[in-house]
Amino acid sequence: MMTPISLFFLLSSIFTVKAQQGQSIVKPGSILTPITNSSWLSPSGLYAFGFYKQGNGFAVGVFLAGITQKTVVWTANRDNPPVSAESTLNFTSDGRLVLQSAQGAETSVANFSSASSASMLDTGNFVVNNSDNQSIWESFQHPTDTLLPTQRLLADDFVVLKSSVSESNQSTGRFRAVMQQNGYVALYPVGTSLTMDYGYWSTSSGIPNGSLNLDDHGFLYVTNSSFNLPISPSRNSAKGTVLYRLRMEDDGFLRLYSYNLQEQNGGWSIIWSPLNEPVVNICSPRGLCGVNAFCVQGGCERNSTTENCDEKGMNTTMEEVPGIIWENVTYSQSLLSTKQDCDDACLQDCSCEAALFNDRVCGKQKLPLKFVNFKIPYIDSNATLAFIKVRTPTPSSEGTVTKKKGLDILIIIVSLVAFAFIVLAISGIAIYRSRIFANENILNAGNVVLSDEDVGPRSFTYIELEKITDGFKDELGRGSFGIVYKGTIENGQKIIAVKRLERLLVDREREFQTEMKVIGRIHHKNLIRLLGYCHDGPNRLLVYEYMCNGSLADVLFKPEKKPSWDERMGIACNIARGILYLHEGCIEKIIHCDIKPQNILMDENMCAKIFDFGLAKLLKPDQSKTTTNIRGTRGYVAPEWHRLNCPVTVKVDVYSFGIVLLEIISCRRCVDNNLSEEEAILEEWSYRCFECGELGKLVNDEEVEMRQLEKMVKVALWCILYDPSLRLSMKKVLLMLEGTADIPIPPNCSSISQYYQGFGENK
Repeated sequence: MMTPISLFFLLSSIFTVKAQQGQSIVKPGSILTPITNSSWLSPSGLYAFGFYKQGNGFAVGVFLAGITQKTVVWTANRDNPPVSAESTLNFTSDGRLVLQSAQGAETSVANFSSASSASMLDTGNFVVNNSDNQSIWESFQHPTDTLLPTQRLLADDFVVLKSSVSESNQSTGRFRAVMQQNGYVALYPVGTSLTMDYGYWSTSSGIPNGSLNLDDHGFLYVTNSSFNLPISPSRNSAKGTVLYRLRMEDDGFLRLYSYNLQEQNGGWSIIWSPLNEPVVNICSPRGLCGVNAFCVQGGCERNSTTENCDEKGMNTTMEEVPGIIWENVTYSQSLLSTKQDCDDACLQDCSCEAALFNDRVCGKQKLPLKFVNFKIPYIDSNATLAFIKVRTPTPSSEGTVTKKKGLDILIIIVSLVAFAFIVLAISGIAIYRSRIFANENILNAGNVVLSDEDVGPRSFTYIELEKITDGFKDELGRGSFGIVYKGTIENGQKIIAVKRLERLLVDREREFQTEMKVIGRIHHKNLIRLLGYCHDGPNRLLVYEYMCNGSLADVLFKPEKKPSWDERMGIACNIARGILYLHEGCIEKIIHCDIKPQNILMDENMCAKIFDFGLAKLLKPDQSKTTTNIRGTRGYVAPEWHRLNCPVTVKVDVYSFGIVLLEIISCRRCVDNNLSEEEAILEEWSYRCFECGELGKLVNDEEVEMRQLEKMVKVALWCILYDPSLRLSMKKVLLMLEGTADIPIPPNCSSISQYYQGFGENK
């Protein structure tokens, strides 16, 4: 059996052989590629600088190459997407280190120039020197998520350990470890201020002007010119036999790892963490959302939600949450006299899920709620009141029977129950007959009268449609007012879609009649065509042409169906033409009110057609605005729906189209809490990419024409402006998408972000 010492010398000899085969000093003119000659090794071969596999591509960084379990310890440009196998890493003749794509685009790997050499050291530090052999750049000075032995973390707000998204994705995650100016080491969520109410762990003491250090024996400590402050227990491992690394983890935990080089089948072991909670209990310590203020990625979400603003059958109340506070990021602020007024304002707004009330200022908020914690008395003494919207099903009345003892009482009870049953049966029959009679009156004398001249498509009986759909067996989808089934006509030669509306409620009867009046008169290639209808007794059904490719949501959000860039541009123009026809091509202007990917269907030629006019609001020719109850789907609803007594115009459809256009561009949903906080809300992320000139991030560096991408994004940003009067008309939108009208730069970011960051709506 091989002894530990002999194994150590064997590993050392392996590293030496690798070093002889590779280069210790890298000179200008050197090139790396992901497939061949992919890295520059340290003298022992333990560490390497170069390409490593990440996702479907490659990233550049420093990693442990001399052990079985290759481990990334530093990443260049960590927030850039992975590159292809055709990319190259060039140490140019003028002393720059650049990453070059297959198309020739260059990205700087590090901020230096005029370098004369570079070296991958056995400490894990990649060092770049000038002609005087002096260091001008080191990877140790720009850490990502890992601290290595001999590396120092200085008290600098810009030099921190930031977690990665996951083990396999080294992009910036949600947590950071900071060496503070006061000498304390502390952990915070990314994007928060360095204050006690956001920190979820810190050392119990500190040394001013100190730095965080990890030595070769795995001892973590803070030191300055005079003192050392231990952080982790000291260890007595022989130098060179054990590797150590300190890592800020993606779950918010700081962990110290060791790797024993003398163990043949060894691996990384956790030897210290300041947070001793097991990962499974991450939500149990401080705060409603856990030790690091996050139960789930992206914040606290409701465990059940309603997709639409229709909350019938639900009892909605505002509940005060005493002793709790969360981040104050509001989409609407207003001056109100009492907390009850604030409660009422949130209850009347279907997008409001929580509210903060302080000093007569009521701030309404959407989910997710970030950084939920218990109040700290001496910090949160400003009497801010926190409220959460609570929905509970409306309780149904239930009869109760009191049990009594004794045979005589039991006989009486049985008799009474039998008598009551007979009475209830008779009453039930009478009520049922009266309701049918009332329902027939509603159907035959609704507020919207249906006459034969309103209807162009053919009439079906309920029995015919039941046969056509094979007993309503094959369900295609569900809408807010009914279910859509698949059927066939013309001896099975033609497939159709049959929408079966729910009955008995007056507003749904109105919806049926609205669709009949509207769609029956509309003929446009980008609108779903109504083939027929059923107005048979209490049964209300609509017969549509069938779209074989499903909805736009199916196409955009499923990787296997992702359309090409040219197809997506065509889809955007198709939708714009359909909405423009509704707004300007009909005798009466029509506001669709619920433009979203699920209401846009795709035919066999990938031509987009707008569906579901059940929420459509008609305008007379002399009307430009109307008032109505909030309609639509969260994420696509324009801000003016939530403003008190604010008229609704066709611009609500323009706003929804802008959101859908951003989804078409990026092939992702408008809100995705599985992404980082910065990217979770698509409209904010899009504007940030536009401002920074990084539009390629929106399409994950897909090969697209950048001028076309910029054009599409600019149009979308114009559409989603907070002020409806500033939004484009659909006619202007279509002209811009088709390239026949110039597109000015959209207003600055505050015009968009105020919907989320707060504004005075009742000034």
